[in-house]
Amino acid sequence: MSVVEQDLDPDSTTGTEFVIDSEEELIKECEEMWKDMENCHSKWSFIGTETLTNSNAQLSLLMMQVKCLTSELKQWQNETPEVIPLTDDVLTTLGKEELQKLKHDLEMILPTLQSKNKKLKEDIEREQQWMDEQQQVLETLTTIHSELESQVKEHSKSKFVIANEMKTKILSIKEFKEKLLIALGEFLEDHFPLPSGKTKRKKTNIESTAELITLNEIIEILINRMFDVPHDPYVQISDSFWPPYVELLLRNGIALRHPEDPTRVRLEAFHQ
Repeated sequence: MSVVEQDLDPDSTTGTEFVIDSEEELIKECEEMWKDMENCHSKWSFIGTETLTNSNAQLSLLMMQVKCLTSELKQWQNETPEVIPLTDDVLTTLGKEELQKLKHDLEMILPTLQSKNKKLKEDIEREQQWMDEQQQVLETLTTIHSELESQVKEHSKSKFVIANEMKTKILSIKEFKEKLLIALGEFLEDHFPLPSGKTKRKKTNIESTAELITLNEIIEILINRMFDVPHDPYVQISDSFWPPYVELLLRNGIALRHPEDPTRVRLEAFHQ
């Protein structure tokens, strides 16, 4: 059975519901008529009691209202509400009215739904724009990260190359230093020998038995003292230092005496 047939079927549940609705409408109309009659009786009661005294006016009005309401109640109890017959025309009319009412309700709801859909579309567009911006930021950060990684790798390679170059230079400097020291030792040994012509010998002075050291050894002692103890580079002049060599160093500005103790000397800081 189709929906139209159900609407037209007098025995269907839908038809019964329509009948109940019709009865309720009739009862509402009766109640409205009853209220109108009450208002009319109230007005009539007020008009009829204008000549009453103040003490009896309210009581008389109430008694008249009670009589009127009692008679009307009996009349309504004796009457039976007229029921609309369940014919095809009536059911069709009622169905049309319900459809019109449903259509009206749907038309009222439609603008609200359209407004909500519009707002949802705007929200989706806004979220999509935000997602695109975040994607661009992510791509930019990824590019920067890749560039930094390449720079770090290049820096590591260059640092490794520089370290190797520094090691090579240090080795070459050490080798050059050794060559200089050897050449200096040979030069000093050839041109500044000890008084006896030997590398080392005992002094003929009876008061001292210390062995004299070469000029090369004196300079080496001063150099080691300067770099080992930079805050106190002075060396005590001992009996093993041949005085002419000490004077040679002092006069040529290679060594300096202590300002308060002339028995101590230090090497001139040529490296500063």
